Amino acid sequence: MESVITYFRNHHAQMDYAQTQAENRPIGSGVTEAACKVIVKQRLCGSGMKWKGTGAGVVLSLRTLTYTTGRWQQFWTKINQYGFSLEG
Repeated sequence: MESVITYFRNHHAQMDYAQTQAENRPIGSGVTEAACKVIVKQRLCGSGMKWKGTGAGVVLSLRTLTYTTGRWQQFWTKINQYGFSLEG
């Protein structure tokens, strides 16, 4: 019981669900789960696909850029400005 009381004392500010909803922010895990399905599962878990950590990370990084307004163009602006290296 003490650990539960301590948890609520430490996290009560994060439990203002009315305020969170008023700010149009999600209060459940559905948004995160949907993002995992759309961004990760659909791209990396197709039939016959096999990925290594580095390649999967690069593909997912680029994929997330396309799901955030303006980020894809921002990425290419930086590439055009600074170039890129294939050496790592």
